[in-house]
Amino acid sequence: MIRRRSLLAAAGGTFLGSALATGTALADATIAVNPATTYGTWEGWGTSLAWWANVFGARDDFADLFFTTKSVTYNGRSLPGLGLNIARYNLGACSWNSVGGETMVESPNIPGFKQIEGFWQDWNNEDPASSAWKWTADANQRAMLVKAVQRGAVTELFANSPMWWMCGNHNPSGAAGGGNNLQTWNHRQHASHLAATARYARDNWGVHFATVDPFNEPASTWWTATGTQEGCHMDPAVQAAVLPHLRGELDKRGLTNVRIAASDETNYDTARSTWASFDASTKSLVSQVNVHGYQGSGGRRDLLYTDVVTTSRKKLWNSETGDSDGTGLTLASNLCYDFRWLHPTAWCYWQVMDPSPGWAMIAYDPNTLQPTTVQTKHYVLAQFSRHIRPGMTILDTGVGYAVAAYDAQSRRLVLVAVNTATTPQTLTFDLSRFTTVAGGTSGLVPRWNTVTTGGGDLYTPRSDIRLNGKSVTVPFAAKSVQTLHIDNVTP
Repeated sequence: MIRRRSLLAAAGGTFLGSALATGTALADATIAVNPATTYGTWEGWGTSLAWWANVFGARDDFADLFFTTKSVTYNGRSLPGLGLNIARYNLGACSWNSVGGETMVESPNIPGFKQIEGFWQDWNNEDPASSAWKWTADANQRAMLVKAVQRGAVTELFANSPMWWMCGNHNPSGAAGGGNNLQTWNHRQHASHLAATARYARDNWGVHFATVDPFNEPASTWWTATGTQEGCHMDPAVQAAVLPHLRGELDKRGLTNVRIAASDETNYDTARSTWASFDASTKSLVSQVNVHGYQGSGGRRDLLYTDVVTTSRKKLWNSETGDSDGTGLTLASNLCYDFRWLHPTAWCYWQVMDPSPGWAMIAYDPNTLQPTTVQTKHYVLAQFSRHIRPGMTILDTGVGYAVAAYDAQSRRLVLVAVNTATTPQTLTFDLSRFTTVAGGTSGLVPRWNTVTTGGGDLYTPRSDIRLNGKSVTVPFAAKSVQTLHIDNVTP
């Protein structure tokens, strides 16, 4: 999975041709922030819990580090909490029991920590109160889910694969040839497993899932019987068949307020294709379109936004993305592209902890399952997630390397920008379109800085910049990310 996604990110393709000219600042530049053009209310930042929480679900320090903005001590150093407020819980597909002499078929390549135990383990009884359901399963991931909720997170339920016994070959990693693997007679049962879990979580864990997504990169064909994780190909026709069942199963359990999200396709262009294939009735079942960001800097983010938000009036989330660049520079660059062209109202990183260091905020050893090194990427995400907070309004900057968000209650304007160049540059933020721009005492503009090349600032606070009327000029080191707070601002 990591190798595949690294290749996808590297081969992202050309995006909007000349539009990329506004995506990378290679010389000193002026950025005009426009409060008259807005892109919705920010809902927040998140992460998927599997697989890292399957390993570290009992750790309160990691819950604080990822789901609060507290400073947390790890290996003798103080780290900034990321303030994530969205936890995506992965409903498992594995179990090791025998049903009528049949058992799960395991891929020879899937490691144990990626095998998530599901709850409905015997197809002979659909009653969640019966012994066919094992509600003590998946203890670690459930523990982190509850910790996240206790720290204020909203939650989403999703499945990488249906339960193994719902799969054509009983293998929750995929079909031999990567084709459809959910048995036609188990479309409703897959929906039932999800809905029953949502109801049980509400009644017993204190977890109220806001959304349920029954798919994960379903149109992709790399989910095979020899895969390294749970996965299941479901073409758009199968997806369209499952979605009405999910709505019905949620409703009959009294979960009419739980919204459906779909389809968590792997990239922007695939998401467009799947969404276009749905008829009006199918689209009406979906409240939120989830997409993954594994096209890197490529793909038509702008057209997906048009299809989903402008035309269909749905919410749009980047519900999963990741990359192998541990410096965080790729994360910052692609995140700015998302703000410029995709305009999601939430953004979720795939694994905040991962055995492959480049993919992680904090790495861990896949053999000992012990946490190891902190990546610069952690500090880079903090530049965004600790400052652009839920409830803020996203404003237009006109470029793909800077983000603006406004908090009307505190009258604070937050700016985050990245210099991807190998040389320093100076950025000037033109705020002349705002009515009032006062800043702090004597026009002070606090800033935080991370230099992704190492050996320099790591989310380091500075108080050395002041407004010049309705503008502020900031020097950027090569390959650095900065965040500015401008107080006492009115549109």
